[in-house]
Amino acid sequence: MLARCETTRAGLDVAEARERHLRQGANRLRAHKPRSLLAILVAQLQSVLVVLLALAVVASFALGRVLEGVAVGLVIVVDTVIGFAMEARATRSMEALRQLGQVMATVRRKGDHLRVPASELVVGDLVVLEAGDIVSADLRIVEASKLQVDESLLTGESLPVDKGVRENHAETLLAERSAMLFSGTSVTRGAAEGVVVAIGMQTELGQISRLVAEVKDEATPLERRLEELGRKLSWLTLAVALAVALVGVVSGRPPLLILETSIALAVATVPEGLPIVATLALARGMARMARRNALCARLAVVETLGATSVILTDKTGTLTQNRLAVEELVIDHQRIVVECLGGESTAQFFHDGRALRGQLQELLGRALRAGVLCNDAHVTPAGEGVGEPLEVALLMAGGKAGLDAEALKERLPEIREEAFDPETRMMATFHEQEDAGLLVQVKGAPEAVIAACRRAVTRRATVVLDEKRRGQWLDHNRQLASRGLRVLALAEGVVADRDDAPYRDLTLLGLVAMADPPRSEVRQVIDDCRAAGVRVVMVTGDQAQTALRVAESVGLVESGTEACVLGVDHELSRQEQQEVAQASVIARTSPRQKLEVLATHQRRGAVVAMLGDGVNDAPALRRANIGVAMGRGTQVAKEASDLVLNDDRLSTVVVAIGEGRVIFENIRKFALYLLSCNASELGAVGVAALIGLPLPVLPLQILFLNLVTDVFPALALGACEGQSRALKLAPRPSDEGVLERRHWLAIGGHGAVIAATVLGALLVATYVLELPAESAVSVSFATLGFAQLTHVFNMRGEDSPAISNEVTRNLWVWGAVLLCSVLLLLALYAPPLAAVLGTRALDARGWSVVGAASATPLLFGGLLRLLVRRRTGAA
Repeated sequence: MLARCETTRAGLDVAEARERHLRQGANRLRAHKPRSLLAILVAQLQSVLVVLLALAVVASFALGRVLEGVAVGLVIVVDTVIGFAMEARATRSMEALRQLGQVMATVRRKGDHLRVPASELVVGDLVVLEAGDIVSADLRIVEASKLQVDESLLTGESLPVDKGVRENHAETLLAERSAMLFSGTSVTRGAAEGVVVAIGMQTELGQISRLVAEVKDEATPLERRLEELGRKLSWLTLAVALAVALVGVVSGRPPLLILETSIALAVATVPEGLPIVATLALARGMARMARRNALCARLAVVETLGATSVILTDKTGTLTQNRLAVEELVIDHQRIVVECLGGESTAQFFHDGRALRGQLQELLGRALRAGVLCNDAHVTPAGEGVGEPLEVALLMAGGKAGLDAEALKERLPEIREEAFDPETRMMATFHEQEDAGLLVQVKGAPEAVIAACRRAVTRRATVVLDEKRRGQWLDHNRQLASRGLRVLALAEGVVADRDDAPYRDLTLLGLVAMADPPRSEVRQVIDDCRAAGVRVVMVTGDQAQTALRVAESVGLVESGTEACVLGVDHELSRQEQQEVAQASVIARTSPRQKLEVLATHQRRGAVVAMLGDGVNDAPALRRANIGVAMGRGTQVAKEASDLVLNDDRLSTVVVAIGEGRVIFENIRKFALYLLSCNASELGAVGVAALIGLPLPVLPLQILFLNLVTDVFPALALGACEGQSRALKLAPRPSDEGVLERRHWLAIGGHGAVIAATVLGALLVATYVLELPAESAVSVSFATLGFAQLTHVFNMRGEDSPAISNEVTRNLWVWGAVLLCSVLLLLALYAPPLAAVLGTRALDARGWSVVGAASATPLLFGGLLRLLVRRRTGAA
């Protein structure tokens, strides 16, 4: 490898390093321009509905209707400002990745050790590393001593991995390349020298950076649905305007009247309040989630979780606590289980379902004493373990068994340590004791320790460890390891002098099995997701046995189920896609393979949420319909995500799913309300134009209703708490629109009823009461306004009772109705506003018509609901 990199064990000389630096470039990840505030602003305007409103503004000004133009323009401004304020953030994923490389490195150049910025490393440099160092480039190890590295940032494997100089095959998986050190990982133990083989974007970290950059932000399902709704409305607006113009030309009506009517119909078709109400409803959901320590990056994110059908989750740090803990011990061939009692500091030890006692308890204390004494970790005054994770786990287990580490080390002071050696795979410490000789405490790999032991303890006596008994202990080790547990053997001995060999004449005390424990709430979260029709799949870079053990412990798969698929380093075949789509656990995956797994589910129509916390999760977090990062995860993961769980509580995901479903139903409610109100305006104006009646409402009056008396009830509908069964329903299909066929039928039915009442009120006021034209139009205007207010109570759920339901219990709805009633009265009785709108005050006869007609939609609402349900088989 040194020859291939054109270097020697003395390292490059300074001049050669400088020349290579000029040729190869800096050892840093490529800078990507963050999303600008201007880009965020432009994104707020890229909507079909906004385009329609903008066209309405242009048409209004072109025809000299300044007030209409200003009013619609204000709608665009308000909606844009709200969306921009909620979403204004820079995308700093690449910057966070780059910061991982901004450290110093020790290199050997012509035999001298130099400290240089990591950005100046070049291929061929010899880098010197020791415990605590961050690896700054991809290195091929040329020398190593007791080396362990934390690679969880890249592979998701929770335990430090042993490294050495033994060469790996080219096809070896990333997580198993023991002769390589990767940029961004950290040395936890030992020392090493390595030759730089890749820098910057050529490193494995650089490949992840490139993946994150290549992944484009996906539009959320709600954004796609609102765009589809906008397109349908644009075609409807165009069709209505052309139809009215054509009828007007054929009937020989004046061109100015045709234009006025076309503008009125266009204004009536476009729901000006829909963008504002949708934005505010999402903002409210965003604020509610923030109060639960879940921070959303985009408004539509909250609703997306409500549509989620598949959750892909990382294992380490997401389903587990990302730390080691002793779960089981084997003493005298007996299985002892550790169960925590209300917290991590207290626990009880069980054998055959009963609390441990007697001789077995004494042997447990003797074994854990070895684990505590043969240990370099320590516990802080706050009760946190500091040191190598495996040793911290042993120290904590001793504390749970009642062993005071400090007192124990005072009574048995350490006088020598034989450090862990990858060749012997054991560690030993020598301790003074009251009895003759020195007490030797040993821990290490079970195969090595069992081979070094001559005896083993039992409850009756110490017995000779013959080949049969060795085989039994090795079987215990295999059984524990097959479940994905990290297993150590503990032993002790007595020597006469501190210079004696440590691994002779040992007595086996037992085996201790450790694992990264699952988070306490995970099982309940998975059960809640199943109840909500959401499938949970684990996708991890860790080993299959470890992944399956965690999956079984949290209830993701049943014990003994062969439900694990291994990642493959190529594009998935159709058969492999089928296996991936059905698997509940997918292990040994790289960041690119996680993207392939995610894409497989998306191609099958799933709305996918990705949960993760590491750098290796960042590309998938970015690509998913919604990426969810843990609050204590890496900055890279958080910046690539749409939702960050600041309190690390997975149960918040279930809350967000329910919140998203309620928000979508509320959006559906107020879209149905606004469009049925617009349909009534369209019907009333269109029919009047076709049969030659005066317009029942003028364009500016329609705008007043759409922007004032429609918007406040719609906002109130957006604040409905929803139905308690939201989390018991299956997720919505990914292709389901905001409004389905039954909703369009309801819009048409409600709109027709309200339009008929408005035209009826106009006819009665004109021909029965013989009111002047402006007064008659004021009657139809008031009828339309109050009919739309009563219509809000038709927006209850399809299965909700007529009297007590989520709408009638919503105090915001009652407040909106009261406010809009006052505004309608002001439109009739406040001289300045009445002059602008062209209305007149009504007498008792006019109000009698308004009262009777405006109550009609509520009376017919129940009948229409029944007809629509029978027609579509809905609900």
